[in-house]
Amino acid sequence: MGNKWRKLKYNLIEAQKSGFETLLTFGGAYSNHIYAVAAAGEEFNFKTIGIIRGDELNSDSNETLKFAKSKGMDLVFVNRTDYQNKDILANKYGKNAYVLPEGGTNELAIRGVVELMDEIDNQIEANFVCVSIGTGGTFAGLLNSSRLDCKILGFPALKGINDINQLIPSHYFRNKSNFEIISDYHFGGYGKYDSELLNFMQTFENEHNIPLEQVYNAKVFYGVLDKIKRDYFPINSKIVVVHTGGLQGRIEFK
Repeated sequence: MGNKWRKLKYNLIEAQKSGFETLLTFGGAYSNHIYAVAAAGEEFNFKTIGIIRGDELNSDSNETLKFAKSKGMDLVFVNRTDYQNKDILANKYGKNAYVLPEGGTNELAIRGVVELMDEIDNQIEANFVCVSIGTGGTFAGLLNSSRLDCKILGFPALKGINDINQLIPSHYFRNKSNFEIISDYHFGGYGKYDSELLNFMQTFENEHNIPLEQVYNAKVFYGVLDKIKRDYFPINSKIVVVHTGGLQGRIEFK
């Protein structure tokens, strides 16, 4: 289904309406958000600036950064300490830019993801909706508009995320309680993976013809199927797993 264009939709409308010509945002080396902002910038005639965490990187480090550069995004690589000071960086590199937060999560992004939950409900009254957690915006948007009898399960791709409030304020999802953070399937943290996950990806793709990538989606699909084996879900549950895209970061199998 993808999620980044949904998070960008109302931000782009706001940026255009307010007369901004440049978008500035932040991300790591494998950021799907950076990839999406670069593509949207070219499509809707915005200049784009990406502040990238990791001064050891360059625009040829991986396919995500290569793509962003090819779409005209100016990439600025900063060390991990300076990266924490996002207000200073935004003022330094984009004084007149429309600033999108890391991962794109803000009120307008939540509004876009709410539409995804509405689409799911129109097609199937799911008992569970499962999604990977990066910055938490997609999870919050799904939860924001979910029915109380539908449980939203978040599978962090980052190590050490056990509480959604570690990522986003509770007002983004109106203090709902029909959710669970399942933090057992991060495979070592953001961008980390092992042979078990790669073997799962290859088997899953061969059996279902659905491509995955090892940063986000393989982890959530692995987690959901493992939970099914462990009888986590009641019999006859309707389970939706949101595939959030990001296949440009996928490891290719020989």
